[in-house]
Amino acid sequence: MAAFAGVVLAGGRSSRMGTPKAALEWHGSTLLRRTVGILARATAGPVVVVRAAGQELPALPPRTVVVADPREGKGPVQGIAAGLAALAGQAEAAFISSTDMPFLHPAFVRRVLRVVQGDGADVCLPVARGYPQPLAAAYRTSLAATAERLVKEDRLRPAFLFDECVVQRLDEAALKTDPVLAALDPELDSVLNVNEPADYRAARARPAPEVTVQLFGAVARAAAGPGQAKGPQAVRAATVQEAADGVGLVFDRHVTAALNGDQITRDGTTPLATGDTVFFLSADAGG
Repeated sequence: MAAFAGVVLAGGRSSRMGTPKAALEWHGSTLLRRTVGILARATAGPVVVVRAAGQELPALPPRTVVVADPREGKGPVQGIAAGLAALAGQAEAAFISSTDMPFLHPAFVRRVLRVVQGDGADVCLPVARGYPQPLAAAYRTSLAATAERLVKEDRLRPAFLFDECVVQRLDEAALKTDPVLAALDPELDSVLNVNEPADYRAARARPAPEVTVQLFGAVARAAAGPGQAKGPQAVRAATVQEAADGVGLVFDRHVTAALNGDQITRDGTTPLATGDTVFFLSADAGG
């Protein structure tokens, strides 16, 4: 059983946005694809997407688990219950996120999850940018039955769930005692969401994360023409594909990417975050 997993509440059509947030474009991918990818990277466990009944979702990685919210209009506690129940026997705890936090950083996810692993809490609830963040929080999967009971009792606010378990709150100072998080997400943009069209436009206008790209083996040799950089290169990229584009590399079936030296991917929509290093190398034997 994995220690940690992820749950993303996909939501449905937003009256404010005029379209499902999950399908909003994000650097050639979608907001939902990005959030799922960040949680997969940060937890190394399964990721569950909870969708509204009948909701169509954009393309997702093959191992993503999709479950339907069994009751319409019951709010986030229903989604929390469904997501945690889907992870029964698969993980001890899950980071639960809404789909509309485009700057969620893996370092933030790891910082929050460590609390439920090491401090005996049932929930780690960040309090950042002036508000508690129940949809950027960690929950023990054993809370599924409690959350389901609260839904049946029509007690639908996360505060009711928190009343029935051990909650550790982390304010901004506590969150940033993690030096990695403090360095890579000092403003805690991880919890910024996009509720209005103007929020989305402002978020989309921001520069992509700054990452480092390094080429190895046959890929490096092929790029070693006149004027080509030989060492690490800093680029702005929100996905592996954008990182490849940033150094003029054709990211095709002959090329593999390794994120920070360990997580291997050949999916160009894999999301990147500030501080990542992307190693590109030949996917062919002997590369």
